[in-house]
Amino acid sequence: MATRPPAEGKPWELAAHPRLAKGKVVGVVVLDGWGEAPPDPFNCIHAADTPTLDALKKAAPERWRLIKAHGTAVGLPTDDDMGNSEVGHNALGAGQIYAQGAKLVDLALASGKIYEGEGFKYIRESFGSGTLHLIGLLSDGGVHSRFDQLQLLLKGASEHGARRIRVHVLTDGRDVLDGSSVRFVEMLEEDLARLRDKGVDARVASGGGRMYVTMDRYENDWQVVKRGWDAHVLGEAPHKFKNALEAVKKLREDPKANDQYLPPFVIVDESGKPVGQIQDGDAVVTFNFRADRMVMLAKALEYENFDKFDRVRFPKIRYAGMLQYDGELKLPSHYLVAPPEIERTSGEYLAHNGIRIYACSETVKFGHVTFFWNGNRSGYFNPSLEKYEEIPSDIGIPFNVQPKMKALEIAQKARDAILSRKFDQVRVNIANGDMVGHTGDIEATIVGCKAADEAVKIILDAIEQVGGIFVLTADHGNAEDMAKRDKSGKPLRDKDGKVQTLTSHTLNPVPIAIGGPGLAPGVRFRTDLPNAGLANVAATVMNLHGFEAPDHYEPTLVEVVDK
Repeated sequence: MATRPPAEGKPWELAAHPRLAKGKVVGVVVLDGWGEAPPDPFNCIHAADTPTLDALKKAAPERWRLIKAHGTAVGLPTDDDMGNSEVGHNALGAGQIYAQGAKLVDLALASGKIYEGEGFKYIRESFGSGTLHLIGLLSDGGVHSRFDQLQLLLKGASEHGARRIRVHVLTDGRDVLDGSSVRFVEMLEEDLARLRDKGVDARVASGGGRMYVTMDRYENDWQVVKRGWDAHVLGEAPHKFKNALEAVKKLREDPKANDQYLPPFVIVDESGKPVGQIQDGDAVVTFNFRADRMVMLAKALEYENFDKFDRVRFPKIRYAGMLQYDGELKLPSHYLVAPPEIERTSGEYLAHNGIRIYACSETVKFGHVTFFWNGNRSGYFNPSLEKYEEIPSDIGIPFNVQPKMKALEIAQKARDAILSRKFDQVRVNIANGDMVGHTGDIEATIVGCKAADEAVKIILDAIEQVGGIFVLTADHGNAEDMAKRDKSGKPLRDKDGKVQTLTSHTLNPVPIAIGGPGLAPGVRFRTDLPNAGLANVAATVMNLHGFEAPDHYEPTLVEVVDK
């Protein structure tokens, strides 16, 4: 990608830091899903053997602290909103707090501007003779979607001319409690009944569990999307029911069933015919605001030339996302809410100032350490200065079966990049805490956390060899608390007395540590920023590269004192 010109009146050149030298290699390590919580048996980070990270916390208290990684600190509406990898990496790379995902949609729905935009006008052209299909995660978790936004969209679309609406529901159980799908379907059916009372033909048409139907990401398993396509578009699934509540309740009777992995189902009428196949002339909206698990479905819905699976038929529809899910691919080409315009990220500033950057992760987090870090922008700012390397994630193997993932390989790539001295910044994401944590397998997550610690040691040893500096942090919590808890903090137990496993992100703060032989002796964390968050990291990293951060960035976490 070509380097963009600076904004009017704002030069790209960064001032030299008055007390911190340039020329040191800076290693930036993001531990995905690695929060801080009190020690207990369900804190997998505490339970794991993590001597490298333990030593950082104990050795230099003025160079280890906690920062916020959720809620308003990363641009989400409230501090009840869990952070996620996308908004986390946006904040880490941008150095600024932007209204994100749910908040953008909230603003558009509250103001009514969503119905005035080009995206809604586009899909509205189908309302006269076609059906409006809404596909997305039925959840109030606030990570991928929110139920109240679906409710408002149903109401608003019907008020703006939609007379036939079909909802295709994906059950959660990952960002919210397993089993909550029943209540969400009950509430949705109540809303649809009210619409029917007003003359709108509104029904649930199909569904399935988010991890088995439709919501795959990073092209890991196209069969997940195919199962969704068959149910949502073709009206074909192994399970058929008269209504969605019956579907979810019946499918959950299987002893091994959970919301994340419910099989695909289709709702049929009295004659056994699907009530909501997607046909020529229909409109489709994917109502998730988070991008990663909508991109693959968006490709299937939008691309005429598509070879990932046999779609059987490709209906001529008007399709829009709640947001645009990939700015580089312009996918989808129509969307209801415009994305945040994240400008002047730290990566772009550093490229303009000659900093050579190497970024690496495995497939499941590669986009985070590049695309999301760079403000939802694919490609390089300056190809002659940057190198991004992706290590393929395991395909078809659950993360709790291979909990070490690619941590060692990422660390080795980072080590080689550091020792080559070809790069001024080496940036990686180590995914174990998040991806294994999401499986709910506590023993596997402990193994994954140990692997992450071993990877960190390899990187820090390389930094030591070149006289460099390291910055170690995380994007949100997960592995540090894997038990569902009551309001007093005690783990919840099921009817058999077993602790209920938590598979979602958390609201916990995350650590940040700095160090390395290249760090000036007087550098320490400031004590006047108790509410600092991920967005403060970019200015900190710029300082450690020997630059002052731009005035509009969130303030740096470090200061230099005379020793």
